[in-house]
Amino acid sequence: MASLPDTEPQTAAGKVLWHFSMSLDGFVAGPNHEMGWLAGVTASRPDLIQEYVETTGAVLGGRDGFDAYPDAGTTYGGAWEGQVFILTHHPEDAPPTPDTTFLNCDVAEAVRIGLAAAGGKNLEILSASIGRQLLERGLIDEIDLHIVPVLLGDGVRLFDNPGGSPVRLELLNGDDPSVEINVRYRPVRPA
Repeated sequence: MASLPDTEPQTAAGKVLWHFSMSLDGFVAGPNHEMGWLAGVTASRPDLIQEYVETTGAVLGGRDGFDAYPDAGTTYGGAWEGQVFILTHHPEDAPPTPDTTFLNCDVAEAVRIGLAAAGGKNLEILSASIGRQLLERGLIDEIDLHIVPVLLGDGVRLFDNPGGSPVRLELLNGDDPSVEINVRYRPVRPA
């Protein structure tokens, strides 16, 4: 069996890109949006962050994530600059934040606004809940996941849709778009 090739570098193609690092058990953040579990994680490619800095034109996130991390200037370690849109039912109580616009509209309208601001680059969706809503409406062009070798057991799931139907996906790297991916890990024992 041939090994699965890595993904091609991300391109700035005006895509709606649902992009996350995710634990092996499907969480994109710990309880209360805690992100310390990413400490010490290394990227699969040395220029991965720069790849997203160059291809991201705007970001669309949700209010819970914003409340946990209100400084948009820290996106990609502060290397990315651009417009951030936060979708919220209560924009009136949001603190004024540089380069951040608070939207109270339908998710499809938020995507239209974000794509216009992205100027031909990608609109990154950095919200599990908004991503799920966009996926239901057929508005996600690509899902880009980086699987981190950790089991969180609790937190914010990438896709939480109890009672919903399965969503079939096509694998973009490899010859067979329906192939199952095999990963193998071993628990790290305390020294």
